[in-house]
Amino acid sequence: MEVGAASRRGLGHSSATLPVVHVESPTEQRNPRTVDIDKMSTAGILSAINAEDTRVPQAVRAVLPQLATAVDYAAEALKNGHRVHYVGAGTSGRLAVLDAAELIPTFNIPPDWFVAHHAGGERALRHAVENAEDDERAGAAEVDSTVVAGDFVLGLTASGRTPYVLSALRAAKRAGAGTGLISGNPGAPFPPDLDVLVAVDTGPETIAGSTRMKAGTAQKIILTSFSTATMVKLGRTYSNLMVSMRATNAKLRGRTLRILREATGMSAQDCDAALTEADGDLKVALVRLLAGVDVTTAVEALVRADGHVRNALDSVRARAS
Repeated sequence: MEVGAASRRGLGHSSATLPVVHVESPTEQRNPRTVDIDKMSTAGILSAINAEDTRVPQAVRAVLPQLATAVDYAAEALKNGHRVHYVGAGTSGRLAVLDAAELIPTFNIPPDWFVAHHAGGERALRHAVENAEDDERAGAAEVDSTVVAGDFVLGLTASGRTPYVLSALRAAKRAGAGTGLISGNPGAPFPPDLDVLVAVDTGPETIAGSTRMKAGTAQKIILTSFSTATMVKLGRTYSNLMVSMRATNAKLRGRTLRILREATGMSAQDCDAALTEADGDLKVALVRLLAGVDVTTAVEALVRADGHVRNALDSVRARAS
């Protein structure tokens, strides 16, 4: 990926057009559709919340081009041996921690591929820590101690103005890392040297200012899409199946066996034998069965393909033709 071009695609406008006055976040405005929510029945309250929630996917759809740029930055960083960092506070930070944690068992990735930094530390995951999100020094210090050139740092903020997050992004840029920002406030100023801005507008919250609602839902969708797309690009799936796992116990062996049968259409006996030959490595077993080659050839093909099963299969078939 040519980073300069990605940067231009990722940002909707240049730093020269940055607003110079404070712009109220859409999430802080009063929602005209829910002004009578305290007069509604229980079913009515839930219906009103649900009606607002249905607006979120379309808001996310509008920023998919920018999100694609962020994915490309992340995939490039990981491919080159670097890391992806999430930086957030409050709801945004908690969602980031959740996403990073769930990637490890889902895609069997090294635990340091995705690193989440939350304002206020672990205590703030369960309890509100006063002024943590306003601590610019802490944001910069967190990044200074962990981020290196070549990493990709993705900040998350519903308001678009969180000092902890913006300070961390500036420090990341000084360190030579790529930087992105997921913001719930398209009107907020952003760091002028930011590589990619994903500014999603979910409008006024059902309860004014309660960003754990629509803004939080949008960030959850964006994070899940971002990390999953990154994993797909890195070959951690084959088709829509999770294949980056090793059968190290009975539970995982049963899961890998089911996936192998689903992907190949072969019998349980054949798949079990292939897994045994592959020492429990699902990707190796897949290439072994789908390409009809031995384990050594399957391993070599996967190495050439950087772990992408589909690319490894194409390589084996091309060499055979």
